[in-house]
Amino acid sequence: MSQSTRIVIADDHPLVRGALHQAVAGAIMGSTIIECGDLDELVKELDENSDVDLVLLDLAMPGVRGFSGLMYLRAQHPAVPVVIVSGNEDRSVMRRCIDFGASGFIPKTTDIETMRAALRSVLEGGTWTPPDVDLKSPADKDTADIVRRLSSLTPQQVRVLMMLSEGLLNKQIAYELTVSEATVKAHVSAILQKLGVESRTQAVIAASKIEAGQWQGDGPAGG
Repeated sequence: MSQSTRIVIADDHPLVRGALHQAVAGAIMGSTIIECGDLDELVKELDENSDVDLVLLDLAMPGVRGFSGLMYLRAQHPAVPVVIVSGNEDRSVMRRCIDFGASGFIPKTTDIETMRAALRSVLEGGTWTPPDVDLKSPADKDTADIVRRLSSLTPQQVRVLMMLSEGLLNKQIAYELTVSEATVKAHVSAILQKLGVESRTQAVIAASKIEAGQWQGDGPAGG
């Protein structure tokens, strides 16, 4: 971990970003720290700078709903480690984040020295969660199936699915993504096929359950 270490903090609360900035600066001396307040800022940063070493991502901020932001980052930038930093203390949500490809989950209540140790561990190639999170047992069958289906979506299909969940029409999605309506329709068809559903309504229902971490009745993945 040299002075070239580049870390992005993505959280919509300035006070939280400031606290995380302090934690990161103390953990990795001389690191470059970039702060983003929403998903669009984060995506722009990652698109412009491919040499990011770590992203610290909140589960709930503008453009991110539950696991959707993590899903998008893992699809678009699979080589960049993502650590979730969240106010959510639900252990099943933490486990799901790891199943979806996060390199760690740090509750916002974690003390600063533990947080710094966690960041160093992830940058060295490890995975970090609170010690009472069970990562050894395999994911249950339903989770494994949905993770497999979602991981087959392209980054653009993940974005389209997120926008469908927000209630946007095809023409609105086309405008936001600067593509044609025909392209959006093709993405929607592919999403339905990959998720194993028959209508966009069913896709939205599936997405909302996935984003909230509720496909097995779990608590919401906010925070």
